Amino acid sequence: MTIKAHALIIPLLISLPLGGCFTTSYTHGHVVTTDMLNQVQVGSSKEQVELVLGSPSTTSSLNGDAYYYISQVTETTAFMAPDIVEQRVVAVYFDNDGYVRDIANYGLQDGKIVDLITRKTRTGGTDYGFLSQILKGASNPSLGL
Repeated sequence: MTIKAHALIIPLLISLPLGGCFTTSYTHGHVVTTDMLNQVQVGSSKEQVELVLGSPSTTSSLNGDAYYYISQVTETTAFMAPDIVEQRVVAVYFDNDGYVRDIANYGLQDGKIVDLITRKTRTGGTDYGFLSQILKGASNPSLGL
């Protein structure tokens, strides 16, 4: 084989394993389209909102009722961990009479990263050792010891 043939074959052989690496996109949650959102106006009832947007992903009852429609688009390449490409939360806020008072549309840039799985709860009792806690309790006359 000539040098030109090697120059052509070697890059092809190196890129062959990468041919199976492709990006896959997944959509999770309740996707609300712009057309659907345009049908919900301030003053609409809860029933009208549910008819147009469907059942909410979650609800809240703080400071009046609210419906939240949450969706997320992730992309993954081969065996890599998925990356969040798009995240959207459509919030529909109701007044005390059950009519839409405001609609908010939050994106990925509006979010905050929250660590949900820390599996640790810090308590005041962990600051002291067992013996220190006993001695502090014995020196406190309000405990009745």
